[in-house]
Amino acid sequence: MTQPAQVVLITDVDHPAGKALIRRFAEDGAHFLLNSPSDGKEAAAEIDMAKAAGSKVIVKNVDLSVGTNANELVLLAERELGALSVLIHTNDRLVPLTVEAGSEASFREVMRTNAKSAFLCAQAAGKAMAAREAGCIIFVSSIHAEKPTGTSFAYSASKGAVKMLAKEAALELGRHGIRVNTIEAGPMEGDDERFRSSLTTLYRSCDTKVPSARLGTADDIANVARFLASSEARFVNGADIRLDGGFLLHYMDHKMKRPRSGDSP
Repeated sequence: MTQPAQVVLITDVDHPAGKALIRRFAEDGAHFLLNSPSDGKEAAAEIDMAKAAGSKVIVKNVDLSVGTNANELVLLAERELGALSVLIHTNDRLVPLTVEAGSEASFREVMRTNAKSAFLCAQAAGKAMAAREAGCIIFVSSIHAEKPTGTSFAYSASKGAVKMLAKEAALELGRHGIRVNTIEAGPMEGDDERFRSSLTTLYRSCDTKVPSARLGTADDIANVARFLASSEARFVNGADIRLDGGFLLHYMDHKMKRPRSGDSP
């Protein structure tokens, strides 16, 4: 028996993971409701690819830290595309912010974008999915739900909030057949600059602090999300999947995989 196409809502498709998610889920014939701060311009190539593959695609640009917007987005997906089967929250706002001198406004901005939107989207999607006793919610989060950045305490706080939101939601929504999990992504290309810090050397030569000396990619995130949204993951609920290649296992300030002779240091 042919399974109906998944309807996937991605909360920030301009994020590299959002683009990779379109590519991966389009391979399975999914339909998409995409939230895009750039009105789809940043992900135009992926959107065109999905449409060419036969996917229905709706692009919106709304502030998902407002409850009515989150509710309306879910209702739009249900009305135009069919039953919402997968919510993937990819919001990932980072503002350099110290405990000593950080502004309240910046703190509120990061928490609103990353954590408040996660709550409101999960609440809206959960209501729709509960009526059918089925659904999957995935939070694309960060290893900094557990590990300080040395760059932005507000970012770490927001990801820590999402981590516990996911666990509470897995407990509550799990009663309705809804699975809620997080992907805690580790170092990706460009994170050495993104998390540059005067307090820690964590991201200095971060590629050599991964045992394989290979940074992660947005495609790695999309591959895990595809699994979590599949029937093969039917018993995975409330899990935090650390996707960091072993980065957090690193200790002391040395290179885990030293360059071979002739390679640049």
